[in-house]
Amino acid sequence: MTDTLKLKWQMSGKNLLFLILLLFIPISLAAHFLEWGDLIVFITAGLAILPLAAWMGTATEEIAVVVGPTLGGFLNATFGNATELIIALVALKAGYVNVVKASITGSIIGNLLLVMGLAMLLGGLRYKEQTFQPIVARMNAAAMNLAVVAILLPTAMDFTSPGIDEKTLQNLSLAVAVVLILVYALTLLFSMKTHSYLYEVGVAETEALETSHEKPNVLLWVGVLLVCTLLVAFESELLVDSLEVATSQLGLTALFTGVILVPIIGNAAEHATAVTVAMKDKMDLSLSVAVGSSMQIALFVAPVLVIAGRLLGQPMDLDFNPFELVAVAVSVLIANTISSDGKSNWLEGTLLLAAYTVLGFAFYFHPVVDGMG
Repeated sequence: MTDTLKLKWQMSGKNLLFLILLLFIPISLAAHFLEWGDLIVFITAGLAILPLAAWMGTATEEIAVVVGPTLGGFLNATFGNATELIIALVALKAGYVNVVKASITGSIIGNLLLVMGLAMLLGGLRYKEQTFQPIVARMNAAAMNLAVVAILLPTAMDFTSPGIDEKTLQNLSLAVAVVLILVYALTLLFSMKTHSYLYEVGVAETEALETSHEKPNVLLWVGVLLVCTLLVAFESELLVDSLEVATSQLGLTALFTGVILVPIIGNAAEHATAVTVAMKDKMDLSLSVAVGSSMQIALFVAPVLVIAGRLLGQPMDLDFNPFELVAVAVSVLIANTISSDGKSNWLEGTLLLAAYTVLGFAFYFHPVVDGMG
């Protein structure tokens, strides 16, 4: 299959929807320059980011085919949450530190509860029981437990030491961030090198989804990746610039916006992939997308944002408000409990979705408190 035909193939099915959504790029530009209002800009920019994220993912996968499994796996791991990282960096630069923190919380609980829940529910409706690697699930659970500890300690220190200054919390968060990035690097080494055989099922499923026997044109897909990255950065600027006014008009708090809206915008394409492959009885691949994304947010994106905040002059620590911490801890606990046996069904998916819905309502009705709303 030539790259031209491959591009045409990308237009089919789910990808056709993402192609249509590209129309919101010029619409968002028009809304911005013609001053149609912050709410219209916010909505159109958010919709424009959805297909760009999908094409970034496709480009990364195509490049990975050429560069080989090891470097390809690294590229997929690095760019897996690139869209959300870009949005978070833009928001951080604009001073929306609380929104950025909330988006980290939202990404973790969204992937563990919403995406896993939808995958298990829709997959379970087609197949009575689905299986996946329990060993991998346990390794992921251990990594997510570390993530909970990482955000628990700065929060606990702030809670138990009322007189502690911001500089101390920032230094602690920076130290924790370095540790988390090192752990993330070790998880990549574990999954792609020393214990790659544990992940061979997911790799085989990925290869089974490939329809091309020819190597892609790497220059073409690098170009697609670069263009999409630049457009995501620009659309993120529009999204963030209109964020405060738009969410106020919608009656939403910064906490709810960060926890629910921003993660959905940044990860929608990845979410769709996880659910689609689950409906094809490829749960190993589905969970690697959902749980892997949560791990990447916790062990890589959050620490990078802490370091970036220091460089951008917008210091960000890992001192989350207790409500967010409880939400993350509950999500990790429920997800780990359900996935520990290596089996899933539609009821377990329903339970995860119910937990996400309850948390969503809680964040929606959470009162605006200084530094939290």
